[in-house]
Amino acid sequence: MDDPDCDPQALAATYRRFDLVNRVVSAWGHVYRSRVRPELLALGRPARVLDLGCGGGDVLVRLAGLAARDGFELECVGADPDPRAIAAARDRARPGVRFVAQDSRALLAAGESFDIVVSNHVLHHLDAAALRGFTDDSLALSRGSVLHADIARGRLAYGLYAVGIAPLSAGTFLRVDGLRSIRRSYRAPELAAALGAPWRVETPAPFRVLAVARGEASRA
Repeated sequence: MDDPDCDPQALAATYRRFDLVNRVVSAWGHVYRSRVRPELLALGRPARVLDLGCGGGDVLVRLAGLAARDGFELECVGADPDPRAIAAARDRARPGVRFVAQDSRALLAAGESFDIVVSNHVLHHLDAAALRGFTDDSLALSRGSVLHADIARGRLAYGLYAVGIAPLSAGTFLRVDGLRSIRRSYRAPELAAALGAPWRVETPAPFRVLAVARGEASRA
């Protein structure tokens, strides 16, 4: 998927099927209930939520739907520097949810700030320098929680995914890229060491890691 010359039809199919895959494996329902919903309750006003590296936008749309069901008013922004991802994400756009072809640097330069910043399956794509830049920028963009979710590397995760993804993978990059992602991902202690303070790394579900910190944007 990272190859700019990859098959566009397979790429589009992959983005469409991410919705189902992420519902099964990403644990965002649990993260919403344990992390996002309490913060929205405490905030007591409409909130701005940013998904950095939003890909096809399914995680952000799901969070927006869960919040709407609970009566919260959100302005949700999905940002990704890859225009192919944003083209797919905009098919999911709806009132209160929009997508922009920007990275964290561009958002900071534009003076943007948010109440909650999240990402899904971004960290394992980044080398050490990019990881530091991405996570530092996410802190600077958030007035509240920053939540970066990813896969936890492991043999069992690799084997289960290899078998379980087979019925969904035809015509997509789900199997090849998914297995590569698991190989490149962190175990929780490795991610904690790579990020350092102020990050805490939790395991919200099997085969998952969640890096958590408080943002540093002005609350004025």
